[in-house]
Amino acid sequence: MNHPEPRAHRRARVLRVVAPTLWSMAGVVTRHLEFAGRWEVTFWRSLFAALFVLAAMLVTRGRGAWAALRASGGYGLLSGAMWAIMMIAFMLALMTTTTANTLIVNSITPLVTALLARALLREPIAPRTWAAIALAIAGMLWMFGSDFAGGEPRHVTGMLIALAVPLAAAVNLVTLKHAGRSLDLVPAVLLGSVFSAVLTLPFALPLHANAHDLLLLAMLGCLQLGLPCMLMVRASPHLSAPEMALLAMIEVLLGPLWVWLGAGETPTAATLAGGALVIAALLLNELAAFGVRLRARRPS
Repeated sequence: MNHPEPRAHRRARVLRVVAPTLWSMAGVVTRHLEFAGRWEVTFWRSLFAALFVLAAMLVTRGRGAWAALRASGGYGLLSGAMWAIMMIAFMLALMTTTTANTLIVNSITPLVTALLARALLREPIAPRTWAAIALAIAGMLWMFGSDFAGGEPRHVTGMLIALAVPLAAAVNLVTLKHAGRSLDLVPAVLLGSVFSAVLTLPFALPLHANAHDLLLLAMLGCLQLGLPCMLMVRASPHLSAPEMALLAMIEVLLGPLWVWLGAGETPTAATLAGGALVIAALLLNELAAFGVRLRARRPS
């Protein structure tokens, strides 16, 4: 007989894999933009995400969407603020420095999340999770070590901007866990998108995006931002904060692959080797967790 909790956990892991896979499209799509600048890209992406999430809430909940927005309360405002910081900082960093620099800074998210969850939630961190985090970060360093650029001022600026992403992501993941399963924080994604669009609009003017750019930005806002953020919120009640952060490393792994396939940037040997290390970290963590669950189900 199947137990509902393991099924929910399995579904959550699937959602949490789909979300970073969709997130990983950002680099390759932005490289094909023609006229939109970094502030305009951030504005349009956030606006389209807000429209997508709002439409999804209205379709699935009808008038209950507004009640859910009000019910999110302080947790919703805090989570929305963190979403906004991540949306703005990630895109500005991506448009300022290289994809490699942006992603290598983002790769510290699991470590920051694990430490914050341990400090605030008293959430125990399994040795296997610590080992997987260390192995995954080593993989990221290996992947991007040969391409890491930091000499020019714009790269230093881009990496400092990117540093806001793992810090905000850690706070957001811990917020989602602390809110628990009784509070729906999908409206927080809507709030974050609105906050981001409002904050970046003054810097985006005058707007220069043509029809080609708007089509790509609409895809970014709906499929690369709005949808995966909603999936992450849905998965969060059934996964630990460190586990969510670790699965998010898939984004860092797949980003260079899409750039290779879609923008002609051939991955280096270091990228392939480091990527294999990241996959090994994720697989080992999942296999270890599966073994723990199997032992727990066995009758004593």
